[in-house]
Amino acid sequence: MMDASTDQLRTLAAVIDHGTFDRAAAALHITPSAVSQRMRALESQTGRVLVRRSKPIEPTAAGRILLTLARQVALLESEAVDALGADEAGAGETGAGSGGAGVAPRIPLVVNADSLATWVLPALAEVHGVAFDIVLDDQEHTLDRLRDGTAMAAISSDSEPVQGCTVTRLGAMRYRAAASPAFVARWLPDGWTPSAMAAAPMLVFDRKDALQDRYLAAQAQDAHPRRHYVPASAEFVRAAELGLGWGMLPDLQTAEQLADGRLVVLDDAAPLDVPLYWHQWSLQSTTLAAVASTLAAAAQTALR
Repeated sequence: MMDASTDQLRTLAAVIDHGTFDRAAAALHITPSAVSQRMRALESQTGRVLVRRSKPIEPTAAGRILLTLARQVALLESEAVDALGADEAGAGETGAGSGGAGVAPRIPLVVNADSLATWVLPALAEVHGVAFDIVLDDQEHTLDRLRDGTAMAAISSDSEPVQGCTVTRLGAMRYRAAASPAFVARWLPDGWTPSAMAAAPMLVFDRKDALQDRYLAAQAQDAHPRRHYVPASAEFVRAAELGLGWGMLPDLQTAEQLADGRLVVLDDAAPLDVPLYWHQWSLQSTTLAAVASTLAAAAQTALR
Protein backbone atom coordinates (compact mmCIF):
# COMPACT_ATOMS: atom_id res chain seq x y z
CA MET A 1 0.00 0.00 0.00
CA MET A 2 1.32 3.41 -0.98
CA ASP A 3 1.63 5.99 1.81
CA ALA A 4 2.90 9.04 -0.04
CA SER A 5 3.19 12.22 1.99
CA THR A 6 2.19 15.65 0.69
CA ASP A 7 5.86 16.66 0.86
CA GLN A 8 6.83 13.78 -1.42
CA LEU A 9 4.08 14.56 -3.91
CA ARG A 10 4.96 18.26 -3.84
CA THR A 11 8.57 17.33 -4.53
CA LEU A 12 7.63 15.12 -7.48
CA ALA A 13 5.64 17.97 -9.03
CA ALA A 14 8.49 20.43 -8.46
CA VAL A 15 11.05 18.11 -10.05
CA ILE A 16 8.91 17.71 -13.17
CA ASP A 17 7.91 21.39 -13.33
CA HIS A 18 11.47 22.71 -12.92
CA GLY A 19 13.31 19.99 -14.82
CA THR A 20 16.17 19.30 -12.38
CA PHE A 21 16.60 18.33 -8.75
CA ASP A 22 18.61 21.48 -8.08
CA ARG A 23 15.94 23.84 -9.42
CA ALA A 24 13.21 21.89 -7.61
CA ALA A 25 15.19 22.23 -4.39
CA ALA A 26 15.49 25.99 -4.86
CA ALA A 27 11.75 26.29 -5.51
CA LEU A 28 10.91 24.23 -2.41
CA HIS A 29 13.57 25.97 -0.25
CA ILE A 30 15.21 22.67 0.66
CA THR A 31 18.52 21.05 -0.29
CA PRO A 32 19.04 18.94 -3.44
CA SER A 33 19.88 16.07 -1.09
CA ALA A 34 16.44 16.37 0.52
CA VAL A 35 14.82 16.29 -2.92
CA SER A 36 16.74 13.12 -3.76
CA GLN A 37 15.74 11.49 -0.47
CA ARG A 38 12.07 12.28 -0.97
CA MET A 39 12.12 10.96 -4.54
CA ARG A 40 13.90 7.76 -3.50
CA ALA A 41 11.38 7.22 -0.71
CA LEU A 42 8.42 7.78 -3.05
CA GLU A 43 9.84 5.43 -5.68
CA SER A 44 10.52 2.84 -2.99
CA GLN A 45 6.92 3.03 -1.72
CA THR A 46 5.42 2.72 -5.20
CA GLY A 47 7.93 0.15 -6.44
CA ARG A 48 8.20 2.16 -9.67
CA VAL A 49 10.66 4.48 -11.33
CA LEU A 50 8.77 7.79 -11.41
CA VAL A 51 11.06 10.08 -13.40
CA ARG A 52 13.62 9.74 -16.17
CA ARG A 53 16.85 11.48 -15.22
CA SER A 54 17.00 13.26 -18.56
CA LYS A 55 17.49 16.97 -19.23
CA PRO A 56 14.92 18.15 -18.46
CA ILE A 57 13.62 15.43 -16.14
CA GLU A 58 10.48 13.75 -17.49
CA PRO A 59 7.87 11.59 -15.73
CA THR A 60 7.48 7.91 -16.52
CA ALA A 61 4.00 6.45 -17.03
CA ALA A 62 3.81 5.79 -13.27
CA GLY A 63 5.16 9.27 -12.58
CA ARG A 64 2.40 10.84 -14.66
CA ILE A 65 -0.22 9.05 -12.55
CA LEU A 66 1.30 10.36 -9.33
CA LEU A 67 1.77 13.82 -10.87
CA THR A 68 -1.99 14.02 -11.38
CA LEU A 69 -2.47 13.07 -7.73
CA ALA A 70 0.12 15.67 -6.69
CA ARG A 71 -1.71 18.41 -8.63
CA GLN A 72 -5.04 17.43 -7.10
CA VAL A 73 -3.67 17.35 -3.56
CA ALA A 74 -1.97 20.74 -4.02
CA LEU A 75 -5.16 22.33 -5.35
CA LEU A 76 -7.38 20.99 -2.57
CA GLU A 77 -4.75 21.84 0.04
CA SER A 78 -4.55 25.46 -1.13
CA GLU A 79 -8.35 25.75 -1.14
CA ALA A 80 -8.49 24.36 2.41
CA VAL A 81 -5.84 26.83 3.61
CA ASP A 82 -7.74 29.65 1.92
CA ALA A 83 -11.02 28.56 3.48
CA LEU A 84 -9.46 28.32 6.95
CA GLY A 85 -7.97 31.78 6.57
CA ALA A 86 -11.30 33.21 5.52
CA ASP A 87 -13.00 31.46 8.43
CA GLU A 88 -10.55 32.94 10.93
CA ALA A 89 -11.05 36.38 9.46
CA GLY A 90 -14.81 35.98 9.58
CA ALA A 91 -15.02 36.66 5.88
CA GLY A 92 -17.33 33.78 5.11
CA GLU A 93 -15.96 33.52 1.56
CA THR A 94 -14.04 30.65 0.01
CA GLY A 95 -12.69 29.58 -3.34
CA ALA A 96 -11.33 31.59 -6.22
CA GLY A 97 -11.55 35.30 -5.64
CA SER A 98 -11.61 35.13 -1.85
CA GLY A 99 -8.23 36.80 -1.54
CA GLY A 100 -7.42 34.73 1.55
CA ALA A 101 -4.04 34.61 3.22
CA GLY A 102 -3.17 31.18 1.83
CA VAL A 103 -1.08 30.41 -1.21
CA ALA A 104 -3.06 31.02 -4.42
CA PRO A 105 -4.28 27.78 -6.04
CA ARG A 106 -2.18 26.97 -9.13
CA ILE A 107 -4.10 25.95 -12.25
CA PRO A 108 -2.02 24.51 -15.12
CA LEU A 109 -4.15 25.26 -18.16
CA VAL A 110 -3.63 24.41 -21.85
CA VAL A 111 -5.14 26.79 -24.42
CA ASN A 112 -4.84 27.18 -28.18
CA ALA A 113 -3.13 30.41 -29.24
CA ASP A 114 -6.07 31.97 -31.08
CA SER A 115 -8.39 31.56 -28.10
CA LEU A 116 -5.79 33.02 -25.73
CA ALA A 117 -5.22 35.99 -28.03
CA THR A 118 -8.92 36.80 -28.31
CA TRP A 119 -11.47 35.75 -25.69
CA VAL A 120 -9.72 33.60 -23.05
CA LEU A 121 -7.26 36.08 -21.53
CA PRO A 122 -9.88 38.74 -20.71
CA ALA A 123 -12.01 36.02 -19.09
CA LEU A 124 -9.15 34.72 -16.94
CA ALA A 125 -8.49 38.27 -15.74
CA GLU A 126 -11.91 38.14 -14.07
CA VAL A 127 -10.88 35.19 -11.88
CA HIS A 128 -9.05 36.45 -8.79
CA GLY A 129 -6.94 34.59 -6.27
CA VAL A 130 -5.66 32.01 -8.77
CA ALA A 131 -2.14 31.46 -10.18
CA PHE A 132 -2.52 30.38 -13.81
CA ASP A 133 0.20 28.36 -15.52
CA ILE A 134 -0.81 28.67 -19.18
CA VAL A 135 0.68 26.47 -21.88
CA LEU A 136 -0.03 27.04 -25.58
CA ASP A 137 -0.80 24.13 -27.87
CA ASP A 138 -2.86 23.45 -30.96
CA GLN A 139 -6.55 22.90 -30.18
CA GLU A 140 -6.25 19.37 -31.60
CA HIS A 141 -3.40 18.43 -29.25
CA THR A 142 -4.17 20.12 -25.92
CA LEU A 143 -5.60 16.95 -24.38
CA ASP A 144 -2.18 15.34 -24.36
CA ARG A 145 -1.35 17.60 -21.41
CA LEU A 146 -4.36 16.34 -19.48
CA ARG A 147 -3.43 12.73 -20.15
CA ASP A 148 0.12 13.15 -18.87
CA GLY A 149 -0.95 14.99 -15.72
CA THR A 150 0.78 18.28 -16.50
CA ALA A 151 -2.50 20.20 -16.84
CA MET A 152 -5.72 20.32 -14.83
CA ALA A 153 -7.84 21.74 -17.63
CA ALA A 154 -7.68 22.34 -21.37
CA ILE A 155 -9.55 23.97 -24.23
CA SER A 156 -9.68 21.48 -27.10
CA SER A 157 -11.45 20.78 -30.38
CA ASP A 158 -11.86 17.14 -29.28
CA SER A 159 -15.24 16.30 -27.77
CA GLU A 160 -14.17 12.92 -26.35
CA PRO A 161 -13.49 13.15 -22.60
CA VAL A 162 -10.16 12.05 -21.19
CA GLN A 163 -10.38 9.38 -18.49
CA GLY A 164 -11.02 11.06 -15.15
CA CYS A 165 -12.14 14.32 -16.77
CA THR A 166 -15.39 16.04 -17.71
CA VAL A 167 -16.06 17.86 -20.98
CA THR A 168 -18.38 20.79 -21.82
CA ARG A 169 -18.97 22.38 -25.23
CA LEU A 170 -18.03 26.07 -25.32
CA GLY A 171 -18.92 27.04 -28.89
CA ALA A 172 -17.01 27.40 -32.15
CA MET A 173 -14.42 29.77 -33.59
CA ARG A 174 -14.97 30.66 -37.25
CA TYR A 175 -11.98 30.86 -39.60
CA ARG A 176 -11.90 32.19 -43.17
CA ALA A 177 -9.25 32.12 -45.87
CA ALA A 178 -7.89 35.67 -46.01
CA ALA A 179 -4.93 37.67 -47.31
CA SER A 180 -3.84 41.23 -48.01
CA PRO A 181 -5.02 43.17 -51.08
CA ALA A 182 -1.41 43.30 -52.33
CA PHE A 183 -1.14 39.51 -52.02
CA VAL A 184 -4.37 39.10 -53.99
CA ALA A 185 -3.12 41.40 -56.74
CA ARG A 186 0.18 39.53 -57.01
CA TRP A 187 -0.86 35.91 -56.66
CA LEU A 188 -4.56 35.78 -57.56
CA PRO A 189 -5.03 37.83 -60.74
CA ASP A 190 -7.61 35.33 -62.01
CA GLY A 191 -9.30 34.81 -58.65
CA TRP A 192 -9.10 32.21 -55.89
CA THR A 193 -8.89 29.22 -58.21
CA PRO A 194 -7.46 25.74 -57.53
CA SER A 195 -4.40 26.64 -59.61
CA ALA A 196 -3.92 29.81 -57.55
CA MET A 197 -4.24 27.79 -54.33
CA ALA A 198 -1.45 25.52 -55.57
CA ALA A 199 0.89 28.45 -56.30
CA ALA A 200 0.11 31.09 -53.66
CA PRO A 201 2.30 30.92 -50.49
CA MET A 202 0.46 29.71 -47.40
CA LEU A 203 0.78 30.65 -43.73
CA VAL A 204 0.85 27.83 -41.17
CA PHE A 205 1.04 28.35 -37.40
CA ASP A 206 3.27 25.35 -36.67
CA ARG A 207 3.70 21.68 -37.61
CA LYS A 208 0.55 20.76 -35.67
CA ASP A 209 -1.65 23.31 -37.46
CA ALA A 210 -3.92 21.50 -39.92
CA LEU A 211 -6.50 24.22 -40.64
CA GLN A 212 -5.05 25.33 -43.98
CA ASP A 213 -4.57 21.74 -45.14
CA ARG A 214 -8.13 20.93 -44.14
CA TYR A 215 -9.39 23.84 -46.24
CA LEU A 216 -7.25 22.82 -49.24
CA ALA A 217 -8.41 19.21 -48.98
CA ALA A 218 -11.95 20.44 -49.60
CA GLN A 219 -11.19 23.09 -52.22
CA ALA A 220 -8.04 21.99 -54.09
CA GLN A 221 -6.94 18.56 -52.99
CA ASP A 222 -3.82 18.47 -55.18
CA ALA A 223 -2.55 21.88 -54.04
CA HIS A 224 0.75 21.85 -52.13
CA PRO A 225 1.84 25.48 -51.89
CA ARG A 226 4.97 26.87 -50.28
CA ARG A 227 4.56 27.28 -46.51
CA HIS A 228 5.63 29.98 -44.10
CA TYR A 229 5.55 28.90 -40.43
CA VAL A 230 4.59 31.75 -38.08
CA PRO A 231 4.09 30.31 -34.55
CA ALA A 232 2.47 33.29 -32.81
CA SER A 233 -1.16 34.33 -33.07
CA ALA A 234 -0.81 38.11 -33.48
CA GLU A 235 2.20 37.73 -35.77
CA PHE A 236 0.31 35.20 -37.90
CA VAL A 237 -2.34 37.83 -38.66
CA ARG A 238 0.37 40.45 -39.17
CA ALA A 239 2.13 38.17 -41.67
CA ALA A 240 -1.10 38.00 -43.67
CA GLU A 241 -1.43 41.80 -43.54
CA LEU A 242 2.13 42.15 -44.87
CA GLY A 243 1.40 39.85 -47.81
CA LEU A 244 3.66 36.99 -46.74
CA GLY A 245 0.92 34.47 -47.45
CA TRP A 246 -2.73 33.56 -47.08
CA GLY A 247 -4.10 31.74 -44.06
CA MET A 248 -7.21 30.65 -42.20
CA LEU A 249 -7.79 33.60 -39.89
CA PRO A 250 -10.31 33.78 -37.02
CA ASP A 251 -13.18 36.25 -37.30
CA LEU A 252 -12.59 37.26 -33.68
CA GLN A 253 -9.10 38.48 -34.52
CA THR A 254 -9.57 40.10 -37.93
CA ALA A 255 -12.76 42.17 -37.81
CA GLU A 256 -10.84 45.46 -37.72
CA GLN A 257 -8.44 44.49 -40.52
CA LEU A 258 -11.29 43.31 -42.74
CA ALA A 259 -13.30 46.46 -42.06
CA ASP A 260 -10.48 48.86 -42.99
CA GLY A 261 -9.26 46.85 -45.97
CA ARG A 262 -5.93 45.59 -44.65
CA LEU A 263 -7.24 42.05 -45.23
CA VAL A 264 -9.78 40.58 -47.61
CA VAL A 265 -11.65 37.28 -47.40
CA LEU A 266 -10.73 34.97 -50.27
CA ASP A 267 -13.63 32.54 -49.93
CA ASP A 268 -16.58 33.73 -47.89
CA ALA A 269 -18.62 30.68 -48.92
CA ALA A 270 -16.38 28.13 -47.22
CA PRO A 271 -15.55 29.14 -43.65
CA LEU A 272 -14.24 26.58 -41.17
CA ASP A 273 -15.92 26.40 -37.79
CA VAL A 274 -13.68 24.85 -35.13
CA PRO A 275 -15.68 23.59 -32.12
CA LEU A 276 -14.09 24.17 -28.73
CA TYR A 277 -14.64 22.16 -25.55
CA TRP A 278 -13.66 22.71 -21.93
CA HIS A 279 -12.02 19.65 -20.36
CA GLN A 280 -11.17 19.50 -16.66
CA TRP A 281 -10.42 16.97 -13.99
CA SER A 282 -13.43 15.35 -12.30
CA LEU A 283 -12.57 17.02 -9.02
CA GLN A 284 -14.82 18.86 -6.55
CA SER A 285 -12.84 22.09 -6.60
CA THR A 286 -14.24 25.57 -6.04
CA THR A 287 -11.31 27.02 -7.98
CA LEU A 288 -11.82 24.87 -11.07
CA ALA A 289 -15.56 25.53 -10.90
CA ALA A 290 -14.96 29.30 -10.83
CA VAL A 291 -12.59 29.14 -13.80
CA ALA A 292 -14.96 26.91 -15.77
CA SER A 293 -18.02 29.10 -15.18
CA THR A 294 -16.14 32.28 -16.09
CA LEU A 295 -14.82 30.81 -19.34
CA ALA A 296 -18.25 29.39 -20.21
CA ALA A 297 -19.82 32.83 -19.81
CA ALA A 298 -17.12 34.44 -21.96
CA ALA A 299 -17.48 31.75 -24.61
CA GLN A 300 -21.23 32.30 -24.78
CA THR A 301 -20.57 35.90 -25.81
CA ALA A 302 -17.52 35.41 -28.03
CA LEU A 303 -18.04 32.09 -29.82
CA ARG A 304 -20.61 30.89 -32.32
